[in-house]
Amino acid sequence: MSAIVTAVSLSPVHSFSKPNEISIRLIAGLGVEGDAHLGETVKHRSRVAQDPTQPNLRQVHLIHAELHEELARAGFAVAAGAMGENVTTRGIDLLALPRGARLHLGDHAVVEITGLRNPCAQLDRFQKGLMAAVLDRDAQGNLVRKAGVMGIVLADGEVRPGDAIHVTLPALPHRALERV
Repeated sequence: MSAIVTAVSLSPVHSFSKPNEISIRLIAGLGVEGDAHLGETVKHRSRVAQDPTQPNLRQVHLIHAELHEELARAGFAVAAGAMGENVTTRGIDLLALPRGARLHLGDHAVVEITGLRNPCAQLDRFQKGLMAAVLDRDAQGNLVRKAGVMGIVLADGEVRPGDAIHVTLPALPHRALERV
């Protein structure tokens, strides 16, 4: 199965969920046009409080639709955009990508993966127990964050549901994703 975009979302205000759109426009170096997290420096409130001059490594939030299905099997009702993602994907293991992997979305847009989304308490305010449901442990007991990945926009472009996703891996050695 080829990797595709299944939904795109944005919100001009700092809200937890983002409504789905027909398309979104990615702007190089900034993020999603019209989204509250657009900018060269951090826009997430907790990050701004720490240091508003930090580079924005969280311009685009991507979640795999397979996570929504996993959560549905566990009794949660989570649709595309509900956990604040801008791009919902299918057919690609986002969490297994190395840092610096590039996702070519549609005809022109390119997003470079910077790290993992760190789940926060807002998930439990959305649906009780959701935060625990997006955290897991691997065979070695290490914490696994399943709430998607974050990235920066390298190339402008429109992104729509149904668009193909092509992955370009960075040069070896690959670095595992960490929370950003």
